[in-house]
Amino acid sequence: MRCPKCASIETKVLDTRTGKNETSIRRRRECLACGYRFTTIEEVLRADLQVVKRDGRREDFDRVKVLGGLKKAVEKRPIDVMQIEMLIADVLASLEKEFDHEIPAHAIGEQIMLRLKHLDQIAYVRYASVYKDFRDLAELAQEINELKASTDNA
Repeated sequence: MRCPKCASIETKVLDTRTGKNETSIRRRRECLACGYRFTTIEEVLRADLQVVKRDGRREDFDRVKVLGGLKKAVEKRPIDVMQIEMLIADVLASLEKEFDHEIPAHAIGEQIMLRLKHLDQIAYVRYASVYKDFRDLAELAQEINELKASTDNA
């Protein structure tokens, strides 16, 4: 594992724990060259997962693409990278239970929005505005009103 600060490959594991969803392992590491401490997450990657797009096309599941979309949604919000990583791991675990090798793109988006709604409402609205492709402000306002109503009832 390369140190993110100095790029040395000489690191040692200080602590190992099972992730919250029990499908990943968190490792606390220390670089032996510069002393920098960082966390890594280890999980099983399924190379056979396919995403079925709305137009019927299929493409390989790309975790980096999901991570990029989430990073945009949570930009300047009080959410750290570990929370995003755990959200993605949770979404993947849920989808792998429900689907075999082909996952509809809408299912991925819905699972992410479900979790973002509880994590951070602003991030949820940002993600939903791209995912749901609102055509005008009225649709966006309706989504916000539904979100407000659901939190008022909770």
